[in-house]
Amino acid sequence: MKKSLVALAFGTLALGIAEFVMMGILPDVARSLGVSIPDAGHLISAYALGVCCGAPLLVIVHKYPLKNILLCLAGIILLGSTLAALSVNYWMLLVSRFISGLPHGAYFGVASIVAVQLADERHKTGAVSIMIAGMTVANLFGVPLATSLSSQVSWRFPFVLVIFVSIIVLYYIWKWVPGVGALPDNGFRHQFAFLKKRAPWLILSSTMFANGGIFCWYSYISPLLTTEGGFAADVLPALMIAAGFGMVAGNLVSGRLCDRHRPSVVVASTISIGIVSLLLIFLLADYGWVSAALMIICTGCLFAVSSPQQYLILKYAPGGELLGGASIQMAFNMGNALGAFCGGLPIAAGLPPRYAALVGVPFLLCGLIACVIFSRKYEPKA
Repeated sequence: MKKSLVALAFGTLALGIAEFVMMGILPDVARSLGVSIPDAGHLISAYALGVCCGAPLLVIVHKYPLKNILLCLAGIILLGSTLAALSVNYWMLLVSRFISGLPHGAYFGVASIVAVQLADERHKTGAVSIMIAGMTVANLFGVPLATSLSSQVSWRFPFVLVIFVSIIVLYYIWKWVPGVGALPDNGFRHQFAFLKKRAPWLILSSTMFANGGIFCWYSYISPLLTTEGGFAADVLPALMIAAGFGMVAGNLVSGRLCDRHRPSVVVASTISIGIVSLLLIFLLADYGWVSAALMIICTGCLFAVSSPQQYLILKYAPGGELLGGASIQMAFNMGNALGAFCGGLPIAAGLPPRYAALVGVPFLLCGLIACVIFSRKYEPKA
């Protein structure tokens, strides 16, 4: 495995901890800052909105060398996590979460292009998968560790962990990633040309709704497992490890399946499994270990769609790869923001956390419809 790909994966590791740790520490943050669980859920949405605002800025810096852009984005990751660790109230943490989200989509957009350029023709999708793998490892080890630190010491320690990882990212990108130059400059308008076509919008729509559906439920996984599943708070780190295992497995299995089948078919099948899983979570939330097993399946679905969708948007965004690669992350995180908000509505109304899973089902259905339309029109069966 190339060191350059490992360096890129460390970047997604830092982003993965920063993004997903809030799900595990949500009750601790709410209790410490004196806000409700649904209000604390806005901290998830703030990160996602930061992603949506930061990604389009790539069109401004598209003339700069890709390695320089990566270093700048790693610096913003460090800044956001530092501000989060030093936050003195809810509003400062909310702003810091927004800043932390700014480099997310842009990093994935640039890193996916660098990964493809560094790989040979037969392993380009695999290179993207390795880059994304950092985020799955974050959920397997980083997020559970951060969750444990939060419950035992303080909710600030997870962000301190991101600070240290961010410093490593800066060093590894500087040391291991070769001097990848800028993409061909075809003009400012050409960066947006791919958005005139239908295919990218179907990919982005499927991504947003499918991710949003899972996040309706996953944003409130901690209260669901403790209040309805009957698990003690000190068991949550182990359950987060199990969720991370599902993400790693989903990413790996998806990569192999995409070598044999059309990526859109893999995505559609994964979304279908997600729909069934969320319905079962709603019905069986009182059965703790059943709910935990379904959690592993759902988190596997969450990352089983990542690599194929990241690859598809690059394929269908010729001339606008930077914005296209970032746009898929915008779609992911717009789904995250909508999911966290909509999933919190029944909880705020006094309903049990299991209803967040039920809210996610219509989202997934919309994502499935968009994916099926794309598959039939743009990826006809060979």
